[in-house]
Amino acid sequence: MKNKLLLIAFLVFAFISCQNQNIEPEVQFYVPKNFPQPVYDLSKNPVTTAVFALGKALFYDGILSRDGTISCGSCHQQQSGFTQHGHDLSHGIDDLLTLRNSLPIQNLAWQKEFFWDGGVFDLDLFAVSPIEAHNEMDETLPNVLNKLRNHAKYPSMFEKAFGTKEISTERFLKALSQFQLMCISANSNYDKYVRNEGVMLSTEELTGLQLFKQKCATCHSGELFSDFSYRNNGLPVGNPEDTGRERITLNEQDKYKFRVPSLRNVEATRPYMHDGRFRSLEAVLDHYEKGIVQSPTLDSQLKNGIALSTDEKQKIIAFLKTLTDEEFMNNRLLSEF
Repeated sequence: MKNKLLLIAFLVFAFISCQNQNIEPEVQFYVPKNFPQPVYDLSKNPVTTAVFALGKALFYDGILSRDGTISCGSCHQQQSGFTQHGHDLSHGIDDLLTLRNSLPIQNLAWQKEFFWDGGVFDLDLFAVSPIEAHNEMDETLPNVLNKLRNHAKYPSMFEKAFGTKEISTERFLKALSQFQLMCISANSNYDKYVRNEGVMLSTEELTGLQLFKQKCATCHSGELFSDFSYRNNGLPVGNPEDTGRERITLNEQDKYKFRVPSLRNVEATRPYMHDGRFRSLEAVLDHYEKGIVQSPTLDSQLKNGIALSTDEKQKIIAFLKTLTDEEFMNNRLLSEF
């Protein structure tokens, strides 16, 4: 009798354990202690487990593209800080090249504008551009919604997330926003150091931090390591048709100005610059030391370049590597599988 009761108890425990494996983990947006308040209005799209799960499924599904081959995750791969590692320019549908190198999907709740030229001003509109770009997903938003309505799983996922099976533009875009809102990178060694969480930086890293503040933090400022401005950083013109911010504003003064990217996870998100021309951090710092090209819209901070010795470059790079957030890049909550 005792053995029978033990067997029953074991089977019940095993059943509960198996059931729990299928229970979605609770999802809750949070603000890291060393971060400012987000600029995204969460009151209009409060993060919930069901909407996040829907957004995650959509983010990794090729159904958003014309032929089903390209997903958001194709150009934003988690193990590379949600960039397309190793590609100067991202590869879209039919292996067409996009205009620019993919920016990482991280800490978007703290950003007001998106893409290298700031062409999108609302995270909830973010996905429309890649979906409808001929060299990215080459699809239309109405077609995507119709495919989702006729899909085996999505109507029920929308019902679970929003209360009814209605699949609308607003619901679709807000679900994608929720997945991206939860791509929070704030657990690097640097973060743990500044939050006094038991991590110490080496002498070389600390010296690199001080050098970084002196020589780099004018643009790459704050805990997000960007002021999110648009600047001409003295690159030789690559693609003359890509004039950066000027494509959006039509203002000659914005010619060849591009967004200052965050340096979080910069070790993992190479190659660098809007066109992916630099494949190492050393090459980036070499550019700022001796590669600046003078032009009418060159940022005033860079008129004379940035004086950097070989030793200083090594120390700055040592510090930049402390911004690598392995927990973020291995977070199962954000993973495709």
